[in-house]
Amino acid sequence: MSRRPPAPPTISGFSYIRPLGTGGFATVHLYEQNMPRRAVAVKVLDVRAGDGFDPESLREVFEHEADTMALLSSHPAVVPIYQASISLEGTPYFAMEYCPDSMGARTSRNPAPLDVVLDTGVRMAGALETAHRAKVLHRDVKPSNVLLTTLERPVLSDFGISHVMGKQLGDSQQRAMSIPWSAPEVIKMTTTGTVASEIWSTAATLYTFAAGRSPFAKEDRSENSRSKISARIVKGLYTAVPGAHGYELLDDVLSRAMRKNPEQRYASMAEFGAALQELQRAYGLDVTPLEIMNPQWVPTPAETLSRRGPVISNVGRVSRAEARAELLGNRPTDTDGLLLDDRKPAMAKGVVLGAVLGATVVAAGAAILWAVMGGGW
Repeated sequence: MSRRPPAPPTISGFSYIRPLGTGGFATVHLYEQNMPRRAVAVKVLDVRAGDGFDPESLREVFEHEADTMALLSSHPAVVPIYQASISLEGTPYFAMEYCPDSMGARTSRNPAPLDVVLDTGVRMAGALETAHRAKVLHRDVKPSNVLLTTLERPVLSDFGISHVMGKQLGDSQQRAMSIPWSAPEVIKMTTTGTVASEIWSTAATLYTFAAGRSPFAKEDRSENSRSKISARIVKGLYTAVPGAHGYELLDDVLSRAMRKNPEQRYASMAEFGAALQELQRAYGLDVTPLEIMNPQWVPTPAETLSRRGPVISNVGRVSRAEARAELLGNRPTDTDGLLLDDRKPAMAKGVVLGAVLGATVVAAGAAILWAVMGGGW
């Protein structure tokens, strides 16, 4: 028996509208933010007695998701997060951009056009390459996590089970498996996620958009049990996108990204994205920019995505004015950056120059007056 989601929390500055969905240990609601006025999706942590999970651990995971999305949300293909806090009832929440649709829902049994598939793929590749350079694995790339904004732009969401590379996973972060879109090595539990497995999942997601069904699903639904699909994924036998003509080039790229051996796939998400761009060129389509954030502005979250505490920033605290002052031995400057000590000589020079010019003008005036009066006074 499915449990009913809890009542929507009371959030200062937001007005509740309706529920959007529920799953795992969170519920998403549609709210209207009062200032500035806009619709927002609010994700609320849902942990109740009897769930069998440590509420504190799940709260840390929830905060980790908010921090990760904030870290990456300046990327145009990642859902922006606006605010994270605690509701009046004491429930953790975060507010993000409201996306009214998802690629998963739109393409279920309804294949997307090739140009849409490739455009979405390049955008996802840029977002995930940015995440990887920030040492973050998404670990749950699947069609339902590719949302569509009100401008029909695909954006990646749900970093709830994301993982910071090089850190030990907690018990609540071990579960990271969405069977139809999980790589063979993840299903066999030889890894909890790598860049290579993420490339596999992205390719499987694009296949789903192009085919209207997941890569290893069968028309006979009785063949699509969890165990049967898992067995087919582990065997790694790629089948061409069904019912599509002229998709041979797409099949070549996707089959390489979904090879059974992780070492035979693309080396990085950037390389996979570049291959998708080449397909756009080959098919005569507009080439989508592969947008990857400058690593200088993507801090490694190993320290920042930790327990709540003092603010940790990657932004330099020394301004240009302060740096110049240090260079000049902390000598005081004015608002234009000029040394205050240099202003006295400049003022003295101005006084002398003014006096000289004034004397010259007076002398010239006297000469003119003498000439007008005929050379005499």
